[in-house]
Amino acid sequence: MHIFYTPDIHNQESYTLSADESRHCIRILRLKENDGIQLIDGRGNLYSGIIHTPDPKGCKIIIREMIPDYHKRGFHLHLGIAPTKNTDRFEWFIEKSTEIGIDEITPLLCSRSERDSLRFERLDKLLVAAMKQSVIATKPVINEFAGMELFINEKRDHPAQKFIAHCNDGIKKNIHRLYHPGKDVICLIGPEGDFTREEIRLATENNYQPVTLGLNRLRTETAGVVACGIFNFLNDI
Repeated sequence: MHIFYTPDIHNQESYTLSADESRHCIRILRLKENDGIQLIDGRGNLYSGIIHTPDPKGCKIIIREMIPDYHKRGFHLHLGIAPTKNTDRFEWFIEKSTEIGIDEITPLLCSRSERDSLRFERLDKLLVAAMKQSVIATKPVINEFAGMELFINEKRDHPAQKFIAHCNDGIKKNIHRLYHPGKDVICLIGPEGDFTREEIRLATENNYQPVTLGLNRLRTETAGVVACGIFNFLNDI
């Protein structure tokens, strides 16, 4: 069933799609009166309804059912990740991590970062498209850039389990040996040149546990997706 993003819906009996969504619904998908569709509001609610007025400028929907907390997960996953120099790769990470399941993303400014700007409006569109693709009713948050020290200081008293994934020498454990399913998570992923030793020291001194994502050295965007997959998998078994 076709899914549309409707962030301003509020437990209504009917709803009129935005001009863009109406045009997509009627002109592109060629849906007609009484066809069934689903709506997601980004706040965790999934709505089912039928098309009442198939107007490409304002398609009216009759709401038949609302499911609150649709597929709500029992933990909060926050990745702090240094954006890649190649924007396509970071956009791929945004798309895939959303499909897998993530709650919050903070672009990190590290000593070896290769990018300090992003097109947040475009990232938001990619994120919404991924939500619709995977029927995700809760919209992940993409924060503004944060420096490593600022980010760590702001999260110092946060009760989540905290991890830093890196490829430097030193004792690191697999995530499954340290993580307690059901606990909120903050995990740091470094730039292509990895975190510096000073950044790793700063993190570990503030209760971030050093972890490995496997034997192979991963690209930043791949590491982010793998970490996202691991935490979701550990919470599903």
